[in-house]
Amino acid sequence: MNDEGAGMKYEARHARIPAPGFSEETIMQDSHWRLRAMRAADLAAILAVQAACYPASMQEPACVVQARIRDAGDSCAVAVDREGVCAYLFAYPSRLGKVTPLDGLFTVAPDADALYLHDLAVAPRALGRGLARALVGYLLEAAHRRGLPASALVSVQGSEGFWSALGYRASAPACPQARAALASYPGGAQYMTRVLTGPGAPLPNC
Repeated sequence: MNDEGAGMKYEARHARIPAPGFSEETIMQDSHWRLRAMRAADLAAILAVQAACYPASMQEPACVVQARIRDAGDSCAVAVDREGVCAYLFAYPSRLGKVTPLDGLFTVAPDADALYLHDLAVAPRALGRGLARALVGYLLEAAHRRGLPASALVSVQGSEGFWSALGYRASAPACPQARAALASYPGGAQYMTRVLTGPGAPLPNC
């Protein structure tokens, strides 16, 4: 994940439109880029951004990425500039306490209580535009509107500071399956959670 700094508030020049309900093609944009739901046709561009952002050991295969778009594309988003897709955020409705392993497929939970953010990446050409914060805010607003009470993720590449600034806190996985999934990431990966609604976080579930 590329760390672009802290803060969730969109810059004033962004024209805000209500976030999607994980199925709508709602768009938020400014004069240089726009956010929209992920599409199957974005696969090649997403793989190019991934290759530019991660070492080979952390790049997930095309078949896995394609399956995620198929299974949960309406809960994922991309940023598009004049050259095409320049950033993306993979996410899906899940259960708090469940960790998706590296190269793992998405299983959308029918009784979801958390939006799981799996992979956030910004192409080098698009750094400094606030796209990471905008993508996160875009999908968290959708999760809040849907009534999901929490969000979770695995921070990698020393990105804990970025996520902490967005309200996430480190949380040790409670079950062996989640701990094993966390161990599939390179050293330093950290499971983190954030409350979205209500007075407190729901209990972890595996």
